[in-house]
Amino acid sequence: MVGAETALYQQMMIDEIADAVRPSGLAVLGAFHHDDDQTLVLLGPHEPTFWPLFIQSVEYLEKRENPLDRWSQRVIGAWADEFNGIAVFPFGGPPYHPFIGWALRSGHAWQSPVGLLVHDTAGLFVSYRGALLIPERLDLPAAGSPPCENCSEKPCLSACPAAALGQEGYDIPKCHAHLDIAGNECLSSGCAVRRACPVGQNKRLRLQSAFHMRAFHKG
Repeated sequence: MVGAETALYQQMMIDEIADAVRPSGLAVLGAFHHDDDQTLVLLGPHEPTFWPLFIQSVEYLEKRENPLDRWSQRVIGAWADEFNGIAVFPFGGPPYHPFIGWALRSGHAWQSPVGLLVHDTAGLFVSYRGALLIPERLDLPAAGSPPCENCSEKPCLSACPAAALGQEGYDIPKCHAHLDIAGNECLSSGCAVRRACPVGQNKRLRLQSAFHMRAFHKG
């Protein structure tokens, strides 16, 4: 009976983390056992509630560089303290933590036909703001199903208006050249390839996508 109660408590811990971080605009996007006695919980935006919360934050309103990274450090760092864990981030290197590999290990993200990560609920708009390294072996949520397996049309393969991103890979200079064109919809509304994914459609707000695309193009 003790073992059953422990297992129930552990499963509730993952749910507890998801419930706790949601008001901050975050979602649990997957988790895995980092080693025998640790669990790594991946966090990303809870769409579409994240953006209205973020633009009211001190980091955004200060108009300084890297507001999203600074917001992530503050908010996810506070949740790490709450759960007696350690906060780790995909930025701040080198060296950098292997978030792509971690995402693939989580059972909720896979490589899409265009090479970008695709998530079972966030689609091609999946992004990771950080992770919590919890010093307990928590029961993991059930693995998801790769959405691309049942996507017969695969609109991502032909969505790029500049033919910079598709089955042949990603031509970054060609992408930037396209973004230089005045009135570019990818710059104002988000990457057309990501927007084409049926899983993530109508979840990420246009202004949030524009924020990320401007940062990408500027960088």
